[in-house]
Amino acid sequence: MLPDYWSQATSDLSRHDEVMAGLVERYAGVSLVSRGDAFATLARSIIGQQISVKAADAVWGRFAALVGVLTPARVVELGESGLAGCGLSRRKIEYLSDLAGHFAGGRLEPSAWARLDDEAIIAELTAVRGIGRWTAEMFLIFHQLRPDVFPLDDIGLQRAVFERYFGGEKQSRRALAEFGERWRPWRSVATWYLWRSLDPVPVEY
Repeated sequence: MLPDYWSQATSDLSRHDEVMAGLVERYAGVSLVSRGDAFATLARSIIGQQISVKAADAVWGRFAALVGVLTPARVVELGESGLAGCGLSRRKIEYLSDLAGHFAGGRLEPSAWARLDDEAIIAELTAVRGIGRWTAEMFLIFHQLRPDVFPLDDIGLQRAVFERYFGGEKQSRRALAEFGERWRPWRSVATWYLWRSLDPVPVEY
């Protein structure tokens, strides 16, 4: 199901940007899709840090089997010692325990996020050990479906902008931020299409 803003976003982006118009036409019929619940999405992002997709899938499978019902309360109940043995590093076990504690203690409350702007949610998420700004931005794009996130530190976004608009020449972070203003208030959508220009298979978090 398309996000309710997708049609308006693609129309606006296509009207003002020939490159974007071509991408919108090429990848018609697909869009951002939100999957899973907030806790599971963030837990998976932590498990997947700095390892291959294949390895992350294997560790996630063992973690999910060990936990059973994947809830913050269950992870808190198991404790750090209870998460040993499923392929997680000690640091990632600490991160997952901290994430579960934030949910279980009400410091992360998904029902309140609709009232918060992007930066407020990023501030809440990055208070969790193991979650940096990039992970928080991916969560806003793929889980919350926020329409105007521009993840400046994303390597794929940088590469796509440089290739599609600057003949492959790298630009400064500041220049990239300024260039992205042309896509406001639909920078998440523009980013999604730029990712598609590098890899036509949509990523799902």
